[in-house]
Amino acid sequence: MTCCVLAGGIKPEPKGICESGFNFFRSILLSVKIWPVPNPVRKFPSKVLTPREAIQLQQKLRSQLKICPLNFAAIRRVAGADLSYDIAEARLDGFLARRSSNTAYAGVVVLSFPKLELLERRVVRVRLNFPYVPGLLSFRESPAILEAWQGLHLKPDVLLVDGHGFAHPRRFGIACHLGWLIDRPTVGCGKSILVGDYDEMRLRRGRGSIVPLRDRQEKIADVLRTRDGVNPIFVSIGYRVDLKSASRLVLRCCDRYRIPEPTRQAHLLVNAARRGEIALDK
Repeated sequence: MTCCVLAGGIKPEPKGICESGFNFFRSILLSVKIWPVPNPVRKFPSKVLTPREAIQLQQKLRSQLKICPLNFAAIRRVAGADLSYDIAEARLDGFLARRSSNTAYAGVVVLSFPKLELLERRVVRVRLNFPYVPGLLSFRESPAILEAWQGLHLKPDVLLVDGHGFAHPRRFGIACHLGWLIDRPTVGCGKSILVGDYDEMRLRRGRGSIVPLRDRQEKIADVLRTRDGVNPIFVSIGYRVDLKSASRLVLRCCDRYRIPEPTRQAHLLVNAARRGEIALDK
């Protein structure tokens, strides 16, 4: 399938990941020779960039985005990625204040498609080197997610990211950056708007209703209602996918919940790891 370069397991239980089913399937995987997923095709910068350098890199990589429809008949595995921050506590004027620290838990969950059964998961604890700067989330979180990604044994066909892709001030959010790094179809699934607006009156209350998210008249994402009467999510292209395919895939990955099952399971995984409820991967 030709892409165009953009110019300029056991099904998890609702409240957690099914430990017994996953451990059983994991034992099967480890009993046969399944080689790890290859390292990312492209490397993340070895030095910590300044915010100005990071913006310049986003603007440069923006011209290398590839857009093409997904071949749904070839999709066997879909992955979700998420990250959870450790909470740092400090005393300020006698009060206990909590804030996100520079330590995070990054996780990737691989599900079968279209059944969405758990196949593999990986979670790691990572020290983050890039500060929080609005619009530069990929430089803070991508290295952590890549570390979890590199330990996978099963090769996902598509990655869903809890964050934006093209729906970004410079049209190169974390979903675009991760997709470019791993050279794999990637979709951004944002729960809130980073940039742009949409006509709320045109969005129907039924599942599957879609209206465009626009920024200065440019369509940058789909506003997608994944369940009747619930708040929509914001689906944007990341890499090697077009918007129509991205929204179709996300809707097929939304079973009983507002957000897609791969990213929902990744969210459960990293928060369970942060609370010490499951062991980290080496």
